[in-house]
Amino acid sequence: MEKEQNQINKDDAQNPKNDSEELAENSAENSNTNSDEKNSKEIDPNNKILELEDKLTRTFAEMENQRRRFEKEKDDAFEYGGFSFAKEALNLIDNIERSKQILQNDVSLKDTEALKKILEHIDIINKDLLSVFSKNNIKPIECLNKKLDPNFHQAMIEIENDEKDPGTIIQEIQKGFTIKDRLLRPSLVGVSKKTVNQDRKIEENQENLEKK
Repeated sequence: MEKEQNQINKDDAQNPKNDSEELAENSAENSNTNSDEKNSKEIDPNNKILELEDKLTRTFAEMENQRRRFEKEKDDAFEYGGFSFAKEALNLIDNIERSKQILQNDVSLKDTEALKKILEHIDIINKDLLSVFSKNNIKPIECLNKKLDPNFHQAMIEIENDEKDPGTIIQEIQKGFTIKDRLLRPSLVGVSKKTVNQDRKIEENQENLEKK
């Protein structure tokens, strides 16, 4: 018995292991085990399939979004491709209207037969232009006697007028146009407002009512 114990002690003496070495070995074993488990998960076919399915779904969704954007851009280009040209072409109508006003204000031509014929021809040209615009879905905005709408009108001046409700368009300074459902340019207008005397009367009436 003593011989066996001596042999064990002798073996321990020949192969000494301290606690730190044992911990290092255990740590290495655990690390190898975790690494094996990780590798096992990485190569798991089910996980790979799910990952590929997710990537395909995302790819198809992005392709569909791109297709829709392309279709919208194509439709907009077809529907509104002439937007800039149409906006520039409105200058023709403006110039015709200015020419008409200049001729009407020319004292030397006033009440002459020549002026009458010129104005008739100007009106014909103006109507033809509006007809061409209308065929291409470019239409004037009707604004007189309507309430000011910031989406289609731009107020330039206020005009005292007690016959109309405040904010009613009573003067068209420059005609506005739309192209299909888009605003090409707003109408420049003058809107009504109550006269100062009228406002004062309303204030006085309110003060009198409060005193009573």
